[in-house]
Amino acid sequence: MVQYNFKKITVVPPGKDFIDIILSRTQRQTPTVVHKGYAINRIRQFYMRKVRYTQQNFYEKLSTIIDEFPRLDDIHPFYGDLLHVLYNKDHYKLALGQINTARNIIAKISKDYLRLLKYGDTLYRCKCLKVAALGRMCTVLKRISPSLAYLEQIRQHMARLPSIDPNTRTILICGYPNVGKSSFMNKVTRADVDVQPYAFTTKSLFVGHADYKYLRYQVIDTPGILDRPFEDRNIIEMCSITALAHLRAAVLFFLDISGSCGTLLLSKLHSSTV
Repeated sequence: MVQYNFKKITVVPPGKDFIDIILSRTQRQTPTVVHKGYAINRIRQFYMRKVRYTQQNFYEKLSTIIDEFPRLDDIHPFYGDLLHVLYNKDHYKLALGQINTARNIIAKISKDYLRLLKYGDTLYRCKCLKVAALGRMCTVLKRISPSLAYLEQIRQHMARLPSIDPNTRTILICGYPNVGKSSFMNKVTRADVDVQPYAFTTKSLFVGHADYKYLRYQVIDTPGILDRPFEDRNIIEMCSITALAHLRAAVLFFLDISGSCGTLLLSKLHSSTV
């Protein structure tokens, strides 16, 4: 398993822009003038080229989306579970499945209309078939506009994920909220994590690097974890739980025995000893 670079995923355009891009490219890259005096074979080839070129462009763009978005079963379990925490993996797979289905439907539409164009007997009939073919392709794409918008939202979030290498030397900083984890992170690395005197300032994972005895260590600052049942934890806490579950790391668990962090640790220890 290799580290996945989510920042290289191509931008997913909205449905309307997607259609405009494809139709504009078809208009620019294929012949635009046909006359009634042309032989019928030439007229057929003119419109068949339009349909075929449009379908190929749709296919290539949709294939790029499907290929560049990671398959959750093929990447490291840490990233797979982290994406599941942030975006439900079932919805994610469903959106990619709808893109794949649209790609296949557009290919079938092109195949059907190319077969009909072979028997077009007039310029008007061939033009109508071309318009119908492109119209049906665009209708298919309009229907998956919500999936395209959803995948673009995921892509933007993926691009902001830290570049964590699950297979390198790692120090994981975790503990209760507001106990000084981010302050320690800023001291030992060059990271600039926001530090504030209240809980849950850190809402996601942050990565820095530190050198010790000529060895490079990956240092990860995690959001605070509260002492409560697993099913009651929120998304912010689940990011920390995911890192603890899947990353092979030395764990530094921070505590504030003064109680100024808001967690009454000493009273809990006293009540348990009594």
